[in-house]
Amino acid sequence: MIVILSSLLMYPPSAGRAHEVSPTIADFEVSEGQLTLTLRMNIEAFVAGIDLDGRADTNSSDKSGDYDLLRSMPEAELDPMLRLFLEDWLPELEITAGVPVPLQLHSLHIPKVGDASLPRSSELVLKGEVSGAAPYLSLTWPDRSGAVVLRQNGVPDPYTGYIAGGDRSALIALKGGAVQNGWQVFQSYLPVGFDHILQNGLDHILFVLGLFFLTLRLKPLLWQVSLFTLAHSITLALGALGVVHVNPTILEPLIAASIVFVAVENIFVRRVHSWRSLVIFGFGLLHGLGFASVLGDFGLPPDQMVPALLGFNVGVELGQLTVIALAYGCLGYWFAGYPKYRGRVAIPASLTIALIGGYWFAERVFL
Repeated sequence: MIVILSSLLMYPPSAGRAHEVSPTIADFEVSEGQLTLTLRMNIEAFVAGIDLDGRADTNSSDKSGDYDLLRSMPEAELDPMLRLFLEDWLPELEITAGVPVPLQLHSLHIPKVGDASLPRSSELVLKGEVSGAAPYLSLTWPDRSGAVVLRQNGVPDPYTGYIAGGDRSALIALKGGAVQNGWQVFQSYLPVGFDHILQNGLDHILFVLGLFFLTLRLKPLLWQVSLFTLAHSITLALGALGVVHVNPTILEPLIAASIVFVAVENIFVRRVHSWRSLVIFGFGLLHGLGFASVLGDFGLPPDQMVPALLGFNVGVELGQLTVIALAYGCLGYWFAGYPKYRGRVAIPASLTIALIGGYWFAERVFL
């Protein structure tokens, strides 16, 4: 565990949202025999040739430099490169409605270069002809393209699905009726929350490890995690429903600062004090808003918001508990009774976490 933390310090990943891999959002509608598919995607990552399947951060790719260069390009320069990319990529985006549906680029919009700390979401509108007799449609999302959230529009009980790169959707009834029930929505959003923690949520993982390294006693550890869970569940719901919103340029540095605080406190404090509970609760509110921004990228089904929120939140909790279980299995189980555990394990690990959090804070504020 300490070796892993040390390697993160030597090669600290950029945790800004500009480098976080988010799924493509795909909305489709069939009207009068014509399919309209609207894609909202981080097109620079595609044009750069980054393999997005299973990737949490573009900085982990050897093509991250090309990605950063493309993000600084205005539309006039990026447009021809995008069209060239689509010549090879569009044939891999297979849609079948009885027979294959060839897609053509109808329009595209690339936003102006703005805040480099935020990802740029371009919009591509694709169109194709669908036979009026076709009852169903299915989509195959290309390999290396990450995940896509596929949403049907213009029909009662529309389909919503999450499809990984290289996978094919279920058959989607073009007249509607493919809506998921509450249990199915819960199951669909649970892995989204779990994957966010273990694949994309390194800052949240380090915060949870900061809680772990203060004490190996089960009761105070579970108390801290429970408070953190309660707090971020509140702001996750408020943020996802649009009741509360904090600018990411403010929120992300504060999340990094929370990591530094709990890690530094571990170095100077030997037990869980009552005031630490209030601090953890406050930081949990911040992390909940971070989770809400991720859930906002996926969107919530309007008629199934509660199951979706619950599924995502339970997935997050399972991810956090997995982190705690792995940390305990690697360290706590073997060294809990070791008299020099604090000096040789907990303090060095906490110091490493603090340094990583400090680097992220400086990066998010000044870079």
